[in-house]
Amino acid sequence: MSQVHALSDDQVGQELRKMTAFIKQEAIEKAREIEIKAMEEFSIEKSKLVREETDAIDATYTKKFKQASMTQQITRSTVANKTRLRVLGARQELLDDIFDQAAKKLADAAKDKGKYQTVLKGLLLEGMYALNEDEVSVRARKADNDVVKKAAKQAEEEYQKETGKSSKVKLDEQDPLPSESSGGIFIVGGNGKIEINNTFEERLRLLQSSALPAVRKALFGANPNRKFFD
Repeated sequence: MSQVHALSDDQVGQELRKMTAFIKQEAIEKAREIEIKAMEEFSIEKSKLVREETDAIDATYTKKFKQASMTQQITRSTVANKTRLRVLGARQELLDDIFDQAAKKLADAAKDKGKYQTVLKGLLLEGMYALNEDEVSVRARKADNDVVKKAAKQAEEEYQKETGKSSKVKLDEQDPLPSESSGGIFIVGGNGKIEINNTFEERLRLLQSSALPAVRKALFGANPNRKFFD
């Protein structure tokens, strides 16, 4: 039967030191594992936070950039529209001034009696062809009675020559055009129911309406935005 020998104090001390060293080494290794794991988790969390903050900054920048771009576009559009309206306004003022100046010079057309008589004959013939009646009545300024009568005679002769039919022009001296009128005539037919306004003022108004696009093009060039033409 084997005998159990008691350990001496030195042996007990050595064993305790070994156990202590082993436990200490285990603790160090465990602490190192914990530290490594903690650092890994820290790095992961740090990367996550950095990515989230970066994404948030990018999103904020993108949003602000879009807002700035939209504000810039709105500003440009507003400035462009204001500029366009000013240009259109200036152009319209110029066009209005042109026709205003033309209106002031209308009366000058009646000063040369020879040319005025030719113009009146043309205006009379236009009305006579349109009405195609045996007799038409004409209203004119009282001061133009003589030249209208001469123009009427010429118009009657040319009308008969061109159509082979007779049409008389009767001057209505009881209802003349206002003396402040620039000139021209009113032609009345259809038993007084049809009036053709061939006064200078009316012809200018018609010209302003029909010739305005051509005048605008001559002054300012073709409209680059226009897609359709008559």
